[in-house]
Amino acid sequence: MPGHPGRAPAVRARAAVGRSSVVVSTVERLRGVHARAGDAGMATAEYAIATLAAVGFAGVLVVVLKGNEVKGLLTGIVRQALGG
Repeated sequence: MPGHPGRAPAVRARAAVGRSSVVVSTVERLRGVHARAGDAGMATAEYAIATLAAVGFAGVLVVVLKGNEVKGLLTGIVRQALGG
């Protein structure tokens, strides 16, 4: 190490290897966190898109079911089912 001229070359080499293994393990941990975070974000985005699609479909159903033709058809089906 430059700041320690009295250290033997072998000690300096071991210190350098120790630092590099710490850096490598940190990089590997960060890669793992990044991979897991990417998947979690996708799941959240997929849920959001599915929720928006369901809300849109529900809105279309409300508009369709409020129409007079559909009301008449549904009323006829219910009357038939109840035997009237």
